[in-house]
Amino acid sequence: EVASRHSGYLVGGTSPFGLRKPMPVYIEQSILELPRIAINGGRRGFLVQLDPRVCVDLLGAKPVQCALAQ
Repeated sequence: EVASRHSGYLVGGTSPFGLRKPMPVYIEQSILELPRIAINGGRRGFLVQLDPRVCVDLLGAKPVQCALAQ
């Protein structure tokens, strides 16, 4: 309910693109080294493949370290 209210998307279809109101976007730093990632395109089951740098360049996503390497 909270995710839907803030993003405009249903849970399971939340995308960082086209948000209802401005929200911070964070991206795991290590995936910036990958050539492509798949993220939600705004509808359940609709995935978009893109260069992860697009999230930083277009969305202003802040790289963070949230995964532990073992």
